[in-house]
Amino acid sequence: MGLFSRKPKLPPADRPPLARDERVLAWAAAGNGEGDGVVVASNLGLWLPGRKHHLGWHDILKAVWSGRQLTVTPAEVATERDGYTVVVDGPAETYLIIDPGELPHQVRARVTRSVAYTEHHRLPGGAVRVAARRVAGVDGLTWTVRPDPGTPVDDDLLAETDLLVTAARAATAPADE
Repeated sequence: MGLFSRKPKLPPADRPPLARDERVLAWAAAGNGEGDGVVVASNLGLWLPGRKHHLGWHDILKAVWSGRQLTVTPAEVATERDGYTVVVDGPAETYLIIDPGELPHQVRARVTRSVAYTEHHRLPGGAVRVAARRVAGVDGLTWTVRPDPGTPVDDDLLAETDLLVTAARAATAPADE
């Protein structure tokens, strides 16, 4: 490709079932050891081979680009609380991508942009990260707590995280005018 040439359009056969207000930002062919597919970044989330729905940017806990591989760790819900969700790392998915184009940049920018607030807290028996994320098409913030690996999700932890989320919400609430 020349200096000003563009990546070809996503072939119709590889186009995921986009929502009405969803548009493709970047895409790349991928090989994950189980066959080829495409990874598609849209304004609403990331489409991974074999999935029927995109992962919302707010649902991606980690995305790592190695220069040849994209590894995505999605959030899995451990429990729902009043005003927030406790999430844990889902199984990481890794895709070999030979010609990434703008895909790594879009993934990094969109995941980073979804984070409005994050704070790590040490607690007895472990630690947690409290986060507020922006969800495309939704007003306000979505709050989550992610325990560090090895931190048990028990009643003691949940009582502490209730207090941490309440304090974080108060600290980030707009001042009354």
